[in-house]
Amino acid sequence: MKVIVIGCTHAGTAAIVNLKELYPDSDVIVYERNDNISFLSCGIALSIGGIVTETEKLFYNSPDNLSSLGVKTKMKHDVLDIDFDNKIVKVKNLENDEIFEDSYEKLVLTLGSWPIIPKFEGGNLQNILLCKNYNHAKEIEARRSDAKNVVVIGGGYIGVELAEAFKIQNKNVTLIDAEERIMSKYLDKEFTDIAEREFRDHGINLVLGEKVKLFKGDNDKVSHVVTDNNEYEADLVILCIGFAPSTALVKGKLETLQNGAIMIDEYMQTSRKDVFAAGDCCVVKFNPADDTRYIPLATNAVRMGTLIAHNIVEPKLKYMGTQGTSGIKIYEKCIASTGLTEEVAKNTTSFNVGAVSVTDNYRPEFMPTYEEALLKLVYDKDSRRILGGQIISNLDLTQFMNTLSVVIQNKMTIEELAMTDFFFQPHFNKPWSLLNIAALQALKNI
Repeated sequence: MKVIVIGCTHAGTAAIVNLKELYPDSDVIVYERNDNISFLSCGIALSIGGIVTETEKLFYNSPDNLSSLGVKTKMKHDVLDIDFDNKIVKVKNLENDEIFEDSYEKLVLTLGSWPIIPKFEGGNLQNILLCKNYNHAKEIEARRSDAKNVVVIGGGYIGVELAEAFKIQNKNVTLIDAEERIMSKYLDKEFTDIAEREFRDHGINLVLGEKVKLFKGDNDKVSHVVTDNNEYEADLVILCIGFAPSTALVKGKLETLQNGAIMIDEYMQTSRKDVFAAGDCCVVKFNPADDTRYIPLATNAVRMGTLIAHNIVEPKLKYMGTQGTSGIKIYEKCIASTGLTEEVAKNTTSFNVGAVSVTDNYRPEFMPTYEEALLKLVYDKDSRRILGGQIISNLDLTQFMNTLSVVIQNKMTIEELAMTDFFFQPHFNKPWSLLNIAALQALKNI
C-alpha cells in the first residue's frame, strides 16, 4: 500500500507514526513545505517568556525519526496540484525548483491552517510578524530584544499568552481586539472579567472593542498601530487574529465548508474515495451543538490523524467528535473550558439555554489551606443536557473540564451529573464535587 501524506505537523505526524505501526510494510511518503515537523506552536509564548529555555524543545518528533521508521520524508517539497481521478500529485522541490509527479493508492491531506492576515495599509512594514510555526518563533525571538513597545493584535488564547510572555520580558505591552472581551469564544464574561483584571493589574494595556485600521512606520519599520479610535506605539507587532484552513490546493475538488475546511465522514474520509483528511484543514463534529464546525486545535488533529491510520484500509474506528476542550494559565489564574459558553450557545444554537455558576472552596475549610474556585455549567433547559462549562481558580483544577468533556460527549443530563459518583478525601476535595454542586444548583433553577 502506497500512501502519500501532504503536510506534517500534528495530524500528519500522528497519521504517519500510526500507519507504520499498523502497516509496517506500507510505503509512506510525506511531502512537507518546511524543513521541520511536529512543532508545538502553543509553546511559543512559553519560549518568549523564558519558561521554556530552548524553542527546539517544542518539537516532539523529527524528519530523521520518521526516516528511521521507513518513511520517505521529503522536506521542503511543495505539492502544487492533485489529480484525484488518476491519483497523481504534482510536487516542487523547493531547494532546486525541480517539478515532478508521484502516484498514490491512498492520500492523506493534513494541510493545516494559516494565520488570517487582513490587508492593512502598512502591513508590509518590518516587525509585523505572525505566530504559527518554528520559523515565526525564531523570528520573534530575534527581534524582541530591540523592541520596547509590543502590540499583540488578537485576544484569543495565543494573543493573551503572548501578551503575558512579553510583559514578563519587561516590554510595554498593548493587547488589541475588536471584540469587547478577550477570549470571548471560550469564556463567558464573569471569567474574562477576572482574566482582564489580571492583565491590567500586571500593567498590560488592554484595548478592546477597537478595530485595527492601518500601520504607520519610520524607515520601513512599524512605529504605530492605528485603530478606529486611537493609535498606539509599536516597535514590534504580532498578528494573532485567527486561523483559516490551508486548503487552496483542493479548492473546487473536494466538498468543503464556505471557509474552505474539508468535509469528512466519521472515518476521516473526504468526498473522494481513498482520500483522507485530518487536523486544522478539516471540519469537526462538535458534540455540544450536534453540528459541524471549524475548530482548529492540536488535540483534534492528533486524534484525527490517528483515526486515519486505523481506517485507511477499511472503516474500523469512528470519530467521536470534540467538545473543543481547552485550558490556559494567566498569571496565577488556571482557566479551562469545554463545550458551549452561555453566550455562544444563545447566539449559535436553538437550545433553551440555562446556566448556573457556583463559587466554593475546592476542599474542606478545616484543612490548613484551601482555594476558591468559580465553576459554571451551561445546559439545555428542555432536554436537561449539559452543553458546556468553565472553571477558574488559583489552584490547578482544570481537570474538572476534562471530566465535563466526557459528560458532554455522553449527552449526560443535569440530574445524572448531580448524582455522579466522585470520590471524597479531604486532601483533594469535598464530599460533593464542584461538578455535583453546580448540577444540584441547576436543578433548583429549573
